[in-house]
Amino acid sequence: MRTGVPSKRLATPLTEAAHQLSAALDGLPFSAPVTHVYNPLDYAGQAHDQYLAMWGAQPQPRRVIFLGMNPGPFGMVQVGVPFGEVAIVHDWLRINAPIRQPLKMNPKRPIEGWACTRSEVSGRRLWGLFRDRFGTPERFFAEHFVANYCPLAFFDNGRNVTPDKLTTVEMTPVIAACDAHLRTLVETMQPEWVVGVGAYAQVQAERALAVSQHQPRIGRVLHPSPASPAANRGWAEAATKQLVEQGIWSAA
Repeated sequence: MRTGVPSKRLATPLTEAAHQLSAALDGLPFSAPVTHVYNPLDYAGQAHDQYLAMWGAQPQPRRVIFLGMNPGPFGMVQVGVPFGEVAIVHDWLRINAPIRQPLKMNPKRPIEGWACTRSEVSGRRLWGLFRDRFGTPERFFAEHFVANYCPLAFFDNGRNVTPDKLTTVEMTPVIAACDAHLRTLVETMQPEWVVGVGAYAQVQAERALAVSQHQPRIGRVLHPSPASPAANRGWAEAATKQLVEQGIWSAA
């Protein structure tokens, strides 16, 4: 997964934690059906560092962390930002760092970076809701943050393989590293809530944070994936309703 190309990396508690997570996951073996593993924290690490430096460093604490499962092929896989719909990441979040290439490229899943024209539907829906509700990223990130539980993307040739489909043996070191990173994130940001974007993220948060020094409340929203019929019937409205009902957002 390593590109072998050095880069100047920013040093903050969150970026250091991300670098440690990336190193812990680098080179782990995975068997069939997985043919390729992408680590955006490596080849898109400068963009991820920029995201953390711009939107994760301050203010502290945050009230809500939204937690996704792992990168999508046209989102974080391309530009290193969770749920990273390319246009929103570049234009709204103002991320513009260079994107390199993974060492082992999947020809059916090329890394086009900022030139990627495919839409990450989940990211478009998630960040679109935040943009529509808060207007500016400054207003959103004043109380919120967005992260992924696992930073790796897995592919069976060109098909996406989600972490829940992998074997327990292969996922054990991944889960250990991701749990430790999530606890660092939560202990640094001291959120009132961690909201799983989908059931998988919620379950991982509940388990990993049961032994955290900081104990946030755990919530959940419907995953915005286009594979979900419920999400396709108006995800923004459904997610907002869920957040209001849990007391995470106000009705206004």
